[in-house]
Amino acid sequence: MTDIARLAAQARDGNQRALGRLMSIVERGGDGVRELALHMAPKAGGAKVVGLTGSPGVGKSTTTNALVAEYRKQGQRVAVLAVDPSSPFSGGAILGDRIRMQDHALDSGVYIRSMSSRGHLGGLAAATPQAVRVLEACGFDIVLIETVGVGQAEVSIAALADTTLVLLAPGMGDGIQAVKAGILEVADAFVINKADRDGADATFRDIRSMMSLITREPNAWRQPIVKTVAHRDEGIGDVIDAVAKHHAWLAEHGELERQRTLRAESEVSAIVLGALAKRFAVTDALASRVAAGELDPYTAADEVLSG
Repeated sequence: MTDIARLAAQARDGNQRALGRLMSIVERGGDGVRELALHMAPKAGGAKVVGLTGSPGVGKSTTTNALVAEYRKQGQRVAVLAVDPSSPFSGGAILGDRIRMQDHALDSGVYIRSMSSRGHLGGLAAATPQAVRVLEACGFDIVLIETVGVGQAEVSIAALADTTLVLLAPGMGDGIQAVKAGILEVADAFVINKADRDGADATFRDIRSMMSLITREPNAWRQPIVKTVAHRDEGIGDVIDAVAKHHAWLAEHGELERQRTLRAESEVSAIVLGALAKRFAVTDALASRVAAGELDPYTAADEVLSG
């Protein structure tokens, strides 16, 4: 048995240290991920994957923390992937979400992993899809993915999660921002956090009014709008009810299988594109010729593809 096979077996038995080492393998990439996928793929697919997205400052980490606590009361095993932005200069990330979720540090039924986006667009790290697959294979019932919070570019979570929660907060211009970012289509439920602040009712009305402008099929899912005060655990039960209802709707209408097929297609495509990018890398010499005007970019691209 290889080291990765041994770690995979230990992680499936609940060994969090082994699981942590597997997640490090996923983040590093390389041949280890290929072997890991071989061991994990047959056991993946059993968890509810819930994404939390929204602008910075709306309380994603606080809401995630409260959701973990509520799911644990229900006896569910919960994993959290908290994606933090990485510096475009140093490449490092603070990875501070684990600090905010210390309430669950000693709970063996909770696994929290901070991941650096490493410049990957769309609010997620490139390794997130495979990380989700590993967590599913290790028997977690719920996988919560907290995204970077990059605003208008943050739509990748919709392709990965079964249910996407879009968090808003009063006084942050979220009504207009929702239209600009296209998150009205991305959201499966809206969560107005910090609802004890002035302007919460106005934000509720703005989102409801904009949703009324969308033409829907008769049996289409209608996104609920939930108010919460996450730091006081208010409204968290309503959020979990909304997630459960959406998951039931997905299963009833055959959308759950379709979504997960699209997720697998996206994951395979990303692997293919990554392999092609390595195989057909642009050399510094070729780039210098384009920069100097000696070669146009299309001819340069042809040279790369033919070589």
